[in-house]
Parts: sequence; structure tokens; C-alpha cells
Amino acid sequence: MRIIHLLVIGALVFAAAYVYRIKMESTSRTERVLRLRAEIREQRDAIAVLRAEWAKLDAPLRLQGLAERHLALKPLNATQYDSLKNLPERPPSFVKRGDPDPIGAMIEAVDSDGVTGSVPASEGQR
Repeated sequence: MRIIHLLVIGALVFAAAYVYRIKMESTSRTERVLRLRAEIREQRDAIAVLRAEWAKLDAPLRLQGLAERHLALKPLNATQYDSLKNLPERPPSFVKRGDPDPIGAMIEAVDSDGVTGSVPASEGQR
């Protein structure tokens, strides 16, 4: 009978220790969840503050005041436009009419070699 009592007492101690371990793990996880929720709340508050600051900095009236104070801009008048005949001459073309496209020739040369970069083509690919 005493052996059975000792086994039952041992099982009870083991069960109590196991339940205590589960309780401590759940307490620890609950505390972690609460810390994470508090951190999320702080981050959301920081985001809200940053959005409010951005809205303040991006206000059109503020930007207009800064532009007037720091930029020497004037309103555009309809008389400021010029005619097309006063545009500068077109720059000279380095490719003569009838000559093949130099970039297209380079692409065709690469395509005909079968090489696509620094890796040479194997004999089976050519």
C-alpha cells in the first residue's frame, strides 16, 4: 500500500509542477502580448503625430507663403510667349540620311554572335 501512496504522491507532485509550468508560460505570454499591444499603440500614436506634422508642412497656404518669400517667381503673362521662328536652329545630325541605324547595327551584331554578355556561347548553341 505504501508504494501506491508514494506513486500517487509523486504523480500529484509531477502534475502540480506541470500545471505550474503551464501557468507561468501563459503568464509570460500574456505579459508579452500586453507589451506588444502597448508598443503597437505607441507606434500608432507616433504615426498619427507624423501624419499631423506632414499635413501641417504640406498645407498649400504655408507652401505658397514660403514660395513667395524665398522664390522670385512672377505670374505668367500671355505676352511672354514667342513665335516658333525665334527658336534656335536644330543641332547638326551626326548620322547622314540613308545610313543604317548605328544602334540597330550594334544590336544585330550582338544577335548574330549568339553571345549575351560575358559568358561565351557553347558550341552547341552556335
